Order: sequence, then C-alpha cells, then structure tokens
Amino acid sequence: MDKLIITGGTQLSGELRIAGAKNAALPILAAALLSEEPVTIGNIPHLHDITTTMQLLGQMGVRLTIDEKMNIEVDCCEINKFEAPYELVKTMRASILVLGPLLARYGQACVSLPGGCAIGTRPVDIHLDALLKMGAEIKVEGGYIHAKASRLKGCKLVLEKVTVTGTENLLMAAVLAEGTTIIENAAKEPEVSDLAHFLNAMGAKITGIDTGVLVIEGVEKLGKKDLYYKILPDRIETGTYLVAAAITRGKIKVKDVRPATLDAVLDKLTEAGAEITIGEDWIELDMHGRRPKAVNIRTAPYPAFPTDMQAQFTAMNAVADGVGVITETVFENRFMHVQEMQRMGANIQLESNTAICTGQKKLTGAPVMATDLRASASLVLAGLVAEGDTLVDRIYHIDRGYDHIEEKLAQMGATIRRIPR
Repeated sequence: MDKLIITGGTQLSGELRIAGAKNAALPILAAALLSEEPVTIGNIPHLHDITTTMQLLGQMGVRLTIDEKMNIEVDCCEINKFEAPYELVKTMRASILVLGPLLARYGQACVSLPGGCAIGTRPVDIHLDALLKMGAEIKVEGGYIHAKASRLKGCKLVLEKVTVTGTENLLMAAVLAEGTTIIENAAKEPEVSDLAHFLNAMGAKITGIDTGVLVIEGVEKLGKKDLYYKILPDRIETGTYLVAAAITRGKIKVKDVRPATLDAVLDKLTEAGAEITIGEDWIELDMHGRRPKAVNIRTAPYPAFPTDMQAQFTAMNAVADGVGVITETVFENRFMHVQEMQRMGANIQLESNTAICTGQKKLTGAPVMATDLRASASLVLAGLVAEGDTLVDRIYHIDRGYDHIEEKLAQMGATIRRIPR
C-alpha cells in the first residue's frame, strides 16, 4: 500500500482551488440512472470512490465518457443489469444509492448490503422500511437486498432519524413514483440539496429544498436533452485545508468554494484565533503566526458542526493553547484516530463519545495508521506540526476522499511525499 511521509514544522501559505464534492458526486452519478437522455456531470473530483461508482454503473451497461476536464457523460440507454455486487459495494457504503433509482425506473434492484452491514443496526433499515411503504416488495437474503415494484406509490414518510443516504435514496425513488411523496425529518446537507437541484434539472418536481421537509410530485419520466450539471464544491476538503493552515499558524486562500456551507466550521476557526475573510467564492484564513486556541465542538447534522470535520479539529486541539472538548453525536465509533495521535504525543482522554484534548506545544513524528477517510486526513494534519517525520500508512482511505492531497499541501510549502507500494 502507498504511504505518505511528512516532515513537520513548515508554516503553510498559498492558494488552492477546491475540487467538486465527493458526497454530491456519488448520489448524482447514481441519479443519472433515472434519465432517459444522456446527461453530463461536471466538477467531478478525481477520487477512488468515483472510480468505484463508475465501475458499478459500467457493469450495469451504462456508457460513461470522460473528457480531459473530468466531465462525465452518463448514458443509461443500454442498461441491462440491475445488480450492485458485494465486490464493489464492500469498498463503499454509498453504493446503496443505486437502490432507489433502479427500483423507481426499472422496477427491480439487487443490491448488496454495504460493508457487512447488519439489518436492524444500521440506517439501511430506514431506506427499506420507507420503500415498503411506497409499495415495493423487498427480501433480504444472502447478504443482498432484492427489491421489486411495478410503480412506486407516493406517500408520507417520517424518517426516524436524520440520514443523508436514506434521504437521497428515497428522494430518487420518489421522483418517478405515482402521486406525491413527503419526506419529513429529511437531511438538509448541501449535498442533498445539490442532488435535488440536479433531479429538478432533469424534470423532477421537488420543493422544500434546504428544509427538513421535502415534497416530491412524481412524474412519468426524467431527462433533458444536452443537460450539463456542475457539482458544488467540497466543503469538507475546504475545511480540511483551512485547518491545515490554522494548525501550522499559516495563511491560505481557498478558491471555488461556497462559504455559506461552512458557517459552523468558520465560526470555530474564528474562535481558535484565525482571521477569516470571505468573498463570493473564496475564503482566506490568516493565523498571523499565532498558535491556535483550543475550541469545544459538538457534532450534529447540518447546519451544525459536521462529523466529517471532527477528526481535523481534534488534531488542531492537540497542539492548541488550552483544553478543548469534542463530543461526537453522529457516529458511535469515530475516535479511532485518537490512539494514533497519542503515539505522536497528543494528550487526549476519551470518555465515551467525548475527547478531552489538552494542547501540547509540540507533537513528535511517528509511524501511524489511517483507520478511515477523515481520520487519515487528521493524521496528515498532525504530521504537519510534528517534529521529525510522520509516516502515514493505509492511505487508500485518503484517496477515497481527497484529490491529490500531497500535491496540494506541497503547493503550500509542506514537506510531504507519497511512497509507492
């Protein structure tokens, strides 16, 4: 496996352009299954998860054409297979997003349970319970979801908990359903809204976008000739590089962003002592050489502080001035990066779903192992401020969500390089 080696101690400075949002690109690529016309999707990030999704669509018979700017034309006219096999789904939970569109347009779907997920303990139940209410026939056997429906029926769906993939799957299922579907307690993340805007661009009738109640009036078909849709910028990549500058006491300007999607993150960076300047599509952060101050954080669904930024702020608190308390409310097992940071000298105490960080003036480079996507990014950030070399192993996690992270950090002055397997 590839590794990253980072020599810490450099104050980052420079400008970066932010890639398209992975968490919008994945459901939008799945939603293209609903279109009776070829559709071109722009601002696609160059990531492993995108490649996996393209493999998944390709093995169904979807024709995919990519140009030099990473615009992808998706043509579903010759689709002949309605299965998402375990070999692909096991590497990426978002693969379950093909369930809704396959069932809505083709009346059938056979989708592997994602990542060894046990029905009854994961939010995939919410997807299935709602589809049953819409008239689908569903069997779960042999690790696969087998679903059929002549045509789904619109109804009122009250989600028992806020779920991004659940909202997206049901939104895609509802656009071709007979009648009106109301989704209450819907996720409000910008990526969900981007999916809804894309569906509307194809001819769907969705209202309540950006609220917790989505109303979908079903239509007979979707598709618009010569449709081009540009995906929104990645707010988590944006936040990660802002924290990279803050943790190294540096200065950065990120371009091609949507500042309004990062209010909670920017508030905490300001609290940490950063000077933040915002333009229409750019954000500038300047620490003026100062050590960041520790901040308290509680993760929650959007528009509150995102769980996908928790690990990065844990890294910042590890070297900040003071004590910061971070409470994770979205996922029950999302502090696996803490043990690796402790190997680097971080003073972090875990109490259930809370991490208490007493900032140290310095960390020490060490071999560490990435355990998930955002945890791996946080270890890279810790390595930027550690004395000596930090070797981050299992960085295939990083490649799932960050487009050339080592090149972008090096562009800002970091001493970082990839060691091929």
